[in-house]
Amino acid sequence: MHAPGIWGIIVVAVVVILLFGRGKIAGVMGEVASGIKSFQRGMRDEDNKPSARIDTESEKKDA
Repeated sequence: MHAPGIWGIIVVAVVVILLFGRGKIAGVMGEVASGIKSFQRGMRDEDNKPSARIDTESEKKDA
């Protein structure tokens, strides 16, 4: 198998734009971006929470 050339990529891009239009593609990309931002926020929040859980678990063992 060989990789698609520049003309193949251009043809696929033109077909996608004709099928969906620029407005829908922009909307989908906006939704993807907001999903990524939400995921990153969730990962940051989760990074802070495990340390609190570890502290409470160590306190239970000491008691």
